[in-house]
Amino acid sequence: MTEDLQAELDALSAELGVTGVAAGIWHEGRESYAFTGVTSVTNPLPVDERTLFQFGSTGKTFTATAIMLLVQDGRVDLHAPVRTYVPEFKTKQPDVAEQVTVLQLLNHTAGWDGDFFADTGNGDDALANYVARMVELDQVTPLGATVSYNNASLALAGRVIERVTGSTFEQAMRDLVLDPLGLADTLSFPGQIMTRRFAVGHTRADDGTVTVNEPWALPRAVTAAGGMSATAADQLAWARFHLSGGTALDGSRVLSEELVRLMQQPTADMRGSALGDAVGISWLLREVDGVQLVGHGGTTNGQYSDFTMVPARDFAVLSMTNSGPNGSELNTRLTRWALEHHLGVRETDPQPLVLGDDALTVYAGRYETVASIAEVTVEAGQLVVTSWAKAAMTAALGDKAEEKRRMPLTLVAGERDPFVISEGPGKGMRGYFARDDAGRLLGMHFGGRLASRVGAAQVPA
Repeated sequence: MTEDLQAELDALSAELGVTGVAAGIWHEGRESYAFTGVTSVTNPLPVDERTLFQFGSTGKTFTATAIMLLVQDGRVDLHAPVRTYVPEFKTKQPDVAEQVTVLQLLNHTAGWDGDFFADTGNGDDALANYVARMVELDQVTPLGATVSYNNASLALAGRVIERVTGSTFEQAMRDLVLDPLGLADTLSFPGQIMTRRFAVGHTRADDGTVTVNEPWALPRAVTAAGGMSATAADQLAWARFHLSGGTALDGSRVLSEELVRLMQQPTADMRGSALGDAVGISWLLREVDGVQLVGHGGTTNGQYSDFTMVPARDFAVLSMTNSGPNGSELNTRLTRWALEHHLGVRETDPQPLVLGDDALTVYAGRYETVASIAEVTVEAGQLVVTSWAKAAMTAALGDKAEEKRRMPLTLVAGERDPFVISEGPGKGMRGYFARDDAGRLLGMHFGGRLASRVGAAQVPA
C-alpha cells in the first residue's frame, strides 16, 4: 500500500507542480503514508510525518463531534433553538435568530451569508465578538429551505460549545475531543504550531511562479469553522475514530456508535451541489458507483485538504497540500485513484447536454454571494463562468490578488439544471441553477454556495 501510494503521489506532484503534500490511507486494519515536497519555497524543509498542515473545513467535523459529545451528556439538544444556549444571538431578520436550531448550524441550512471572516482579535472574546457581528449578515434563503455552505454557522456552533462548557472553544475542543482521542498533533494556536515543522500556503501562477501566501493564520474567531492544523497521522486517527463507531485508538469508548452513525445519515438534501448529495451532521455525503462516501475537505490561504471515508469498506483516504490551485486538483485526483485502486470504486463523469445559444442565454448573468462574484456568459456555443473574490473577502483573508478564474461550464442531464466544470482549476466541480416554483431563475449553486442572480453579466477587464 505504501509503495503504491508514494508512487502515485510523486507522479501527481511532479505533473501538477505541487509544493508539498502529506497523504494517508486506512484500509481494513492497515495504514500507509506518503510525503513529498517541502513546507515552504522560502524556508524549505522536507514534508514528513511530523509536518503540520492546515486542514481547513475538515475542522467543522471536529466542532460537530464536540456538539454530539454534549448531546450524549444531555447538555445540548440538536433540535433546540440556538438561543437556548446563546441567548444574545441576533440576526438581521429577528425571527431567524429565534427559530434557528443547533442542527441547522451543522447542516448548512441557516440561510444567511456564510462566508464571513471578520477578524475580531486574538483574545478569548474573539468568538463572542464575532457572533455579535452576525446581525450584519443578509438572509439569502429562508431558514431551512436549502443547503448553502455556511462558515458563519459553524463559528456560531463554536460559540454554543463555549457557552455550554464555560471554556474557550479551543480549550473545550481539547477537553472534549482531542485529549480523549490522543490527538496531540492537532493544534489551533499559531504560537503552538510555530514551534513544530509546519506547512505554509502557496499560490502557483499560470507561468509556474510559486509565491508564499500571507497571512498564514485565519482569524481566531473562525477556528471552529476551519482553523486547526494537524499531521497526516492525526487526520487518519480522526478517520479511524469515526469508522470505528466512536472508539479511540486506545480502545476507549468516547462517543456512542449510535451518535457516530447518526452523524453520517442525511439531514438535508443537496443533490447537484459541488458538496455532494446530502449533508449529515456536518459530514458531506455522496454516492459513487453504488457506495456511500462520507467526507469533508478544506481550504485555507493556499492550503487544501481532502478527507474521504467509506464506512462500509473500513476505508479512508486523506491528503493535505500547500499549493493552490494545483493542490486542490491533486487532492481530487488522488482520492479518485485511491477509491479505484483499493476498492474498485470508479467515479464517472456525467453526460453533457448540447443546447443552442438561445437556450444557453437563459443562464447568462451575474451571481453574487457575500464573498464572491460569478459571471456566466455564452461564448461560441459554450457557457463560461468567470469568478473572483470580492475586495472585502480578499482583504479579510489577506490573499494575493488572484487572476479571475475562467472555466467552461457544461450543462448535464438531471433535475435542477445541473452543470459541471469541464476544464480548468475547478474541473469536475458540480453545481446547479436554482429556480423558484414558477420556474424563474433565482441563483446559481456554485462552489457549494447559493449565489443570488443580480443582473446581466458584466465581466470586468
